[in-house]
Amino acid sequence: MAASAKDSRNLTAPPPPRPATPRSRASAKGEQTRARLIAAARTLLAGELGERFTTRNVAALCGVSHGMCHYHFQDRTDLVLAVVEDIRPEWVLPLEEAVAAPGTFAERAERVLALLDGPESTDLAHLHSALHWHALNDERVRESLAAEYRRWRACFVALFQVLADERGGGIDPRPLGEAVAAAVDGLAAVESLEAGIEDGAVLRTLVRTLAAGV
Repeated sequence: MAASAKDSRNLTAPPPPRPATPRSRASAKGEQTRARLIAAARTLLAGELGERFTTRNVAALCGVSHGMCHYHFQDRTDLVLAVVEDIRPEWVLPLEEAVAAPGTFAERAERVLALLDGPESTDLAHLHSALHWHALNDERVRESLAAEYRRWRACFVALFQVLADERGGGIDPRPLGEAVAAAVDGLAAVESLEAGIEDGAVLRTLVRTLAAGV
């Protein structure tokens, strides 16, 4: 009898999920509003109205009150920092994933080069320019953006660490990775002024030459 009762309890269907509480619905709505404010901040920063980047204008573009904007972000700097974090999946994370995925140095390098050979969106290019300008005028933005670039450059160092491991050590991956990162930055700056440079071919030659030289 005891076994039958136990079996009966095991067959009982689990209780239905609890309905969303007012608090959870409010939290979800708050996250949506925050995401909309960040999207509006991106639009202003990347567009021709960058000089009008204020919390009041972001709120107006988002369609919420100025007070609501300050509920989520204390000031303009907080909004800029949120944008810095928001664009990470568009340039840092793909590079980290390309390096971390399994494969030889040559295979990982090819994945990285394929990413870098793709055209950068105009929106992202304008955002980087705007963020650099804010970094020159705001210490908090400078520290945040510098941390993102350190993380980005570390991907190239990690790539050459794979080469060092393959060749049994004796190779310092840091200057090699930093050299490629500097070349990528320089080519991006030149290409922003003069389109048509075959940066993919230049970077591929650089990576192969460095790898062969060590």
